Amino acid sequence: MMKSIVTRFRAYQLGVPGSSFSYFADGHFTLIEGRLTEFSKVALVYEMHRCGVEFADTLHITSWDADHCNWHELQELLDLIRPLRIECPGYDPYTDHGEGCLEIIAAYKDAQTGANRAPTVRHITPRYISGLEKAESLAFENTFYNPMHIGWDCPNDNSTVEHFRKGSFNVLSLGDVESWNISARLRRSRILRSETDVMILAHHGADNGFTTKGFLARMEPRLAICSSNYDNRYDHPRQEIRDLLYEQDIRLMTTKTGDVIVKSIGDHTGAYRAVNLKGNSREISSTMDFRSKKSRILSFNEDTLRQRYQGRRRYGP
Repeated sequence: MMKSIVTRFRAYQLGVPGSSFSYFADGHFTLIEGRLTEFSKVALVYEMHRCGVEFADTLHITSWDADHCNWHELQELLDLIRPLRIECPGYDPYTDHGEGCLEIIAAYKDAQTGANRAPTVRHITPRYISGLEKAESLAFENTFYNPMHIGWDCPNDNSTVEHFRKGSFNVLSLGDVESWNISARLRRSRILRSETDVMILAHHGADNGFTTKGFLARMEPRLAICSSNYDNRYDHPRQEIRDLLYEQDIRLMTTKTGDVIVKSIGDHTGAYRAVNLKGNSREISSTMDFRSKKSRILSFNEDTLRQRYQGRRRYGP
């Protein structure tokens, strides 16, 4: 039976190119990406207050690129959200900017340990993922899918891919992955296909071979999210991706218009509403209602569920 879990997802308008999201479920607040700007700070403080939390349980960073984790913003962000856990990309930074972010995280850990908070820092490497237990708590365990190996031909493919499954609707975070091979591997996952409701477009919706008609047809997310600044200097998402989403009847919301808020409604057992705000305000631009996939799946009997999930490769912290 589906649990009643108050769930919220937010995509923050930064005012500059880059990404910032949060996912709140079952009392746990996760900030996705290490970004904080004048635009997003006010919204982030409000969102934490709205969720009833004083600090973040987790800061999840998918890439060391500056548009995902900014050296000049990271210290203020850590001071603001005070995460108890930091999930870092599993590859070594290849720029001074990324090295600087690692130094700030290490200093934060030392300072908080001295204050008796002892935060956990985890580098999401292939070895770390393979060492995790299978996510056996049906449909309610966050799950890592990448990186399965570290390569240097395309550092973007070392991005962390995580499926956030603790709430009444699920969110798939794809970072900057762009390899067709990774796309093919992910679309073979029955869990991703049957449980992905909201999908953060890979690499800001770039048309690089990852997001294909086959991938979208297999995943069938109800809603795609793309982070872009209002000038949309990099044309996110590309028109080719917009066309594919339209063909597959997948709704699209972007932070070009304003923040995107997705929230559970009703009895918080599967119904959810997506709202796109106007600019840096609380005025609504558009709204859409959906029903989560797993609310249907979890109505199956126990024998059916056991057969469906037994032996699947899925890993959670």
